Amino acid sequence: MTSSLAASQLGFEPFASTAPTELRSNDDVKAVINAAYRQVFGNDHLMQSEHLTSAESLLQQGNISVRDFVRTLAQSELYRQKFFYSTPQVRFIELNYKHLLGRAPYDEAEIAYHVDLYTQKGYEAEINSYIDSVEYQENFGESIVPYYRGFSTQTGQKTVGFSRMFQLYRGYANSDRAQGKNKSAWLTQNLALNLATPIQTPTFGKGLAGNVAGDRGKLYRVRVMQSDSGRTPQIRRSIREFLVAYDQLSTTLQRLNQRGSRVVNISPA
Repeated sequence: MTSSLAASQLGFEPFASTAPTELRSNDDVKAVINAAYRQVFGNDHLMQSEHLTSAESLLQQGNISVRDFVRTLAQSELYRQKFFYSTPQVRFIELNYKHLLGRAPYDEAEIAYHVDLYTQKGYEAEINSYIDSVEYQENFGESIVPYYRGFSTQTGQKTVGFSRMFQLYRGYANSDRAQGKNKSAWLTQNLALNLATPIQTPTFGKGLAGNVAGDRGKLYRVRVMQSDSGRTPQIRRSIREFLVAYDQLSTTLQRLNQRGSRVVNISPA
């Protein structure tokens, strides 16, 4: 996770400072419904008449899980109208990754897989492939509303996903239909060339700490939760800290991910 200052500069502080929305009791249902609409519809404004009241009622009565509710939203005619009918297929896939898995696609192979899946099996299979995936189950289960997890470094995550997420995310107050690029995919060139672009703020185009040249001379403190080697029982996971130069950050994060370690914080030293 980035520091609170960086989170503020980059515009995702609301996600960094709040816990995921989870259904634990009936008191949580309203918050879950609101969070699910916001996430699945990319923060687009919905009229009350557009809400899926039957699905909301089933969730309130405990007849479906949060995962079932998310599936119903993404399979709905309303979702198709907003993100499928008038949207290029690759852009639609980008948004499905963002809305349903909370991250950006990592590489062109992921895009190609979903293009082929839709061609062979259709719309419902495309949506179900995200929600029925092991990745979805491990991160959200049956009770947690999907959220933008691409801002944090996690085991198994490709480092390039962090910068790709910022290309899809344009600020907490923005919506995916108001960005003006639903007519074209955002990541096509970078995915095809296997490139990661610099992380920029949603509104001003600034880098992570403003002055990139100055950043290169800085040291960063990387806090890591050690992974279990599997050879001995592990009762308690230890936290280690590393001091890393700016130009070694990417290489270090890649190496830690390969070891299965989890980066819990990155901050200026």
